[in-house]
Amino acid sequence: MIRRFSAAAFAAALLTPGLAACNSTGTGEAGASASPAVSGSIAPSGATPGTGDAKQALLDSTNEIRNGNFRFTMSGAGSTAEGQVHEPSQSAEMRVTIGDPSSDLMIKLDLIHFKPDSWVKAELGGKAASSVPGVQKLNLGKYQHLDQTRIKGNRALGFDFEKVDPAGSAVLTQGITDVRQTGEGMYAGTLDVSKAAEAGSLDPTVITALGPQAKSVPFTAKLDPQGRLSEMVVQVPAAGQSAAQDIKITYSDYGNATAAQKPPADQVVEAPPEFYNLFN
Repeated sequence: MIRRFSAAAFAAALLTPGLAACNSTGTGEAGASASPAVSGSIAPSGATPGTGDAKQALLDSTNEIRNGNFRFTMSGAGSTAEGQVHEPSQSAEMRVTIGDPSSDLMIKLDLIHFKPDSWVKAELGGKAASSVPGVQKLNLGKYQHLDQTRIKGNRALGFDFEKVDPAGSAVLTQGITDVRQTGEGMYAGTLDVSKAAEAGSLDPTVITALGPQAKSVPFTAKLDPQGRLSEMVVQVPAAGQSAAQDIKITYSDYGNATAAQKPPADQVVEAPPEFYNLFN
């Protein structure tokens, strides 16, 4: 179980909170927001004033995200993430919880990125926490300063200020295959997630396991009064060892995020090799 958690959850869970690799039941449930796949063609007009059809409205809804000044949440089966991105200061903060106290292993991560530095404070819980390799050397409860050369490209620990959206909603909306407007600022349709492996909210291994189903995954979306994406729910069907699950992404406070706060120097230590080993 420890190895499974390390390989599946640590490697992807920060940006793929839908994975509950060490949930004690080994299953997840599709949330109440799930809805059946939508049939019909893309709406021809009137999705949002001045933005054209429904698909174009959703494509346009991610434009403000690129400015890198927002708060966000992500949630899936047994895991949650929340935080803020503040491109003006080249900083970001994220708080991640994977599993719960009844899981074999629960982890909480408090990450701070302030280019060019990154820190993470980790807490472990669950029945198997004491069995994590090198647990005595992990400096739990302190902020561990991360060696950038060891986390470059790591979806769990790193942050790319060239791609400021942890969820990759722009990538998701580009994969829309069918969509219709269901209400004021509300949409439903299907996505081809086989084209969205780079979206941080989806795990590439789950996409592969979906097979042909990956080309028609239901979703719903909501836009705020300014036409900006405020919520997207991707209703991922069961695939391989993964149960059906809803991955919910929200955005708020566009333009009103604040710079991250660097951890106090007396709470910082350098991350030991054992810490990096958990993510490899």
